[in-house]
Amino acid sequence: MSTPKVELRNVSKIFHTNGRTIQALEDISFRVHPGEFVTIIGPSGSGKSTIFNLIVGLLEPDKGSICLDGDTCEQRTGRVGYMPQRDLLLPWRNVLDNVILAQELLGVPAEISRSKAEELLPLFGLEEFHSAYPSELSGGMRQRAALLRTMLTERDVLLLDEPFGALDALTRRELQDWLLDIWRRFKKTIIFITHDVDEALYLADHVLVLSARPGRVLRSLEVDLPRPRRQGMIATTNFTNQLAELLEALGVNV
Repeated sequence: MSTPKVELRNVSKIFHTNGRTIQALEDISFRVHPGEFVTIIGPSGSGKSTIFNLIVGLLEPDKGSICLDGDTCEQRTGRVGYMPQRDLLLPWRNVLDNVILAQELLGVPAEISRSKAEELLPLFGLEEFHSAYPSELSGGMRQRAALLRTMLTERDVLLLDEPFGALDALTRRELQDWLLDIWRRFKKTIIFITHDVDEALYLADHVLVLSARPGRVLRSLEVDLPRPRRQGMIATTNFTNQLAELLEALGVNV
């Protein structure tokens, strides 16, 4: 088995707020191997976003350790690409100038960063919108631009925090298939947070189910679906049986 790209070992996290002690995570352990697509589901407040903040180095665990590429490291900032729930596109920048922001922060010369971005704009469906401003884009286009900006960090691991949560059902399904195509092409390791159980199952190699606060791993499901995925799979018996396992782990009556 290859060295995990990301590994959490018995991680716990406590917050102290307004005189209250809140246990956000308790004894979380999991591994994500190179090229895997892992989704995380759980009720609101289960610590999903806290896990991301720990991986990227915005927070430190109170107990346990976090390993990247097999190394236990306290300095994790900049080691992975992170796309938060909101696209955070800068309204005064056009699409091209928005997507090269990560390259700018890395100190890449403007002509090189623009050239890299322009090569990828067609693949992200943004070639005709390179001069458009965020206010002129649909929700799906904004998410594509935000993901391109994350891709241009050129990190092997991408953390995507509910990127499709605010989209309508049809756009969401379209972008699910588009994201899987991007993942296959670039062979990234993706960890993806969602509240949509169908989405979690459809996208993933593994699904992690978290409990209510304090978040613990209740279930780790290795997904038994062939790739490439097709939306018609959601109507198959195999899909619905695995979906029932996830819903049962979440405590949903099926």
